[in-house]
Amino acid sequence: MINFLPIRIGLRYARAKRSNHFISFISFSSIAGLALGVAVLITVLSVMNGFDRELQQRILGMVPHATLWGDPVLKDWRKDMQSIEKMPHVVGVAPHTQAQVMFQSGASVHGALLNGINPEMEKKVSIIDDHMVSGSLDALNQTPFGIVLGSQLAKMLAVKIGDKVTAILPQASVSIVGVSPVLKRFTLVGVFEVGAELDSSLAYINVQDAAKLKRYNKDDVEALRISFDDLFVAPTEIWDIARAIPGLNKVSDWTRTHGNLFHAIKMEKTMIGLLLLLIVAVAAFNIVSTLVMVVTDKRNDIAILRTMGLTSRQVMAVFIVQGMFIGLLGTLIGLALGITLALNVSSIVSWLQHVLSVQFLSSDVYFINYLPSELEWSDVKMIVSSAFIMTVAATIYPAWRASKVEPAEALRYE
Repeated sequence: MINFLPIRIGLRYARAKRSNHFISFISFSSIAGLALGVAVLITVLSVMNGFDRELQQRILGMVPHATLWGDPVLKDWRKDMQSIEKMPHVVGVAPHTQAQVMFQSGASVHGALLNGINPEMEKKVSIIDDHMVSGSLDALNQTPFGIVLGSQLAKMLAVKIGDKVTAILPQASVSIVGVSPVLKRFTLVGVFEVGAELDSSLAYINVQDAAKLKRYNKDDVEALRISFDDLFVAPTEIWDIARAIPGLNKVSDWTRTHGNLFHAIKMEKTMIGLLLLLIVAVAAFNIVSTLVMVVTDKRNDIAILRTMGLTSRQVMAVFIVQGMFIGLLGTLIGLALGITLALNVSSIVSWLQHVLSVQFLSSDVYFINYLPSELEWSDVKMIVSSAFIMTVAATIYPAWRASKVEPAEALRYE
């Protein structure tokens, strides 16, 4: 049968006002430190989860999960596409041709990756159609040599819908007047914006226009872009597809183009979590200090309790309960504060940017231009359980010291 007396005494000690104000201050600082550590840890990990989500949904939503390349073109890509669409985990396949180009408009010149796509098929493997801010992706089928630019690229080139943009290819054209670069003028028919670095580095044209630009046959494509139901299966599934489709020259997947960024975010989340956990550890150390001082202050009370029949184990339980109460209170305050911040940090940062007229995150430096956040309850459980375990561990030594107080020694001069 559970003896509730040590619990009642421990809770009474935890709630009681102390004559020693220094002990009260240490108790308050322990609670505040624990609350701060838990709140900051929940908020920061939620922000890291937000970056992870944005990388998957925006960056990896625009770039292919995997790509099959020809040499230099695919011989019978329509037949291959039909075969790939029937394979496990595949949700979409689209033709693709690409080139590194320099865009020029007026006095502005900027480099970008030019992608030749089929607008209808591209919707199966990319989120670009969901992020058009002006014009339309389907206009690539209606306008000869039409082009869709990222919002930042269009801004740098100072162009709007209907304006002309000149593409300069890194290859030479030989004529009677000598060697000259390959130039082609495009009409801007659409602008997309995903709020990431891709807004300044991507452009899209019709895949047939891309074939003409690269001097292929009209129906030739260089690659097939593949989208999977789970992007993490792409590195393995793409090789199964490559073995099943003869004549392929090269395969690639998102881990080769953006894998380093993804792993960097994962590692940063782990390292930041471990570093911030030190705040919780410091707060737990404060609980040790608090209980040691309380034990010293309550030596007479402990002696009286022992003479009234309380065992050493029960005395130890009294101070464990007191320390757990302090830790639980700090953890719950931090939990409430952390969840509130995690759910509203994006809005708070946007408000601060508006009030202070500053841009904390720029797409020129970071891969997105705002602060994302995603609260994951698995992280919350890990943080709360870690804080509680450290709190319980911090109570053991002071409680053990309390259990070793000898009544006769403590009451000798009373």
